[in-house]
Amino acid sequence: MKLSVLMAAVLLTATGAHAADTLAKIAAENKFTMAYRESSVPFSYLDGPSKPIGFSVDLSNAIADAVKTKLGKPNLEIAWMSVTSQNRIPLLSNGTIELECGSTTNNTARGKDVSFAINHFYTGTRLLVKKTSGVKDYADLKGKKVTITAGTTNMLVVRKYNEDKKLDIDIVSAKDHADALLLVETDRAVAFAMDDILLYGLRSNSKAPADLEVVGESLQVEPYACMLPKDDPQFKALVDGVITGMMKSGEFEKLYNKWFLGPIPPKNLPIGLPMSQELKDNIKTPSDKPAT
Repeated sequence: MKLSVLMAAVLLTATGAHAADTLAKIAAENKFTMAYRESSVPFSYLDGPSKPIGFSVDLSNAIADAVKTKLGKPNLEIAWMSVTSQNRIPLLSNGTIELECGSTTNNTARGKDVSFAINHFYTGTRLLVKKTSGVKDYADLKGKKVTITAGTTNMLVVRKYNEDKKLDIDIVSAKDHADALLLVETDRAVAFAMDDILLYGLRSNSKAPADLEVVGESLQVEPYACMLPKDDPQFKALVDGVITGMMKSGEFEKLYNKWFLGPIPPKNLPIGLPMSQELKDNIKTPSDKPAT
């Protein structure tokens, strides 16, 4: 056993047999590993081969600064790891990463395996289609192919809606958001069902934004939040403190305006999505309440 791992184990034991101690682990390894998504525009995506950027990346960097200060380690190594919808929870649970701020829905099912910080966005499932598709809402999808990213809550929501409404939708699973977008662009699926903000972001950075549109009523409202290791109140308090601090200082709203209203890379086009009332309310009274 490596000495750093042994030290982490000793520190972990000192804080309770079943409680995680993420800060002790980070201190012992002298490394803080955070996750990013490759195509969750504008939350977490790549601007170049290995440069994660976005709203959630900026949140992560603020949390990393707080971890450095808390541990008294200004030269702490900050590592980034790409994750997908399918592997983000296992990688957090097994300790490969210590923080995931992307486009992850905070819900009670996931809360059995991980913890969540203060909610930082609210969204719902809508549809990205070609303007020539004739699709304006879910009823227009009857008997057609719809793609959804694997491992997302959207898959569960659309499957239930499909069964309830007996639409006979042919659901095609995609590895990630960029793959799902490609299926629509190449007419291998008529629609991509996903969180509306991600659809707006993908459209703005697509090959032909003018050919695509986001349609349909939102099937549900869900909060996004950063994922944290389970049962670690000390680390959660630190992360929550960073996010609520930014909300109180006005820095959070500046960050929102930067990524949701201003021009963003790589095409320097704005997404143009004003802050929702749910998020405004959450800034006034921060909550980590999950979706059911």
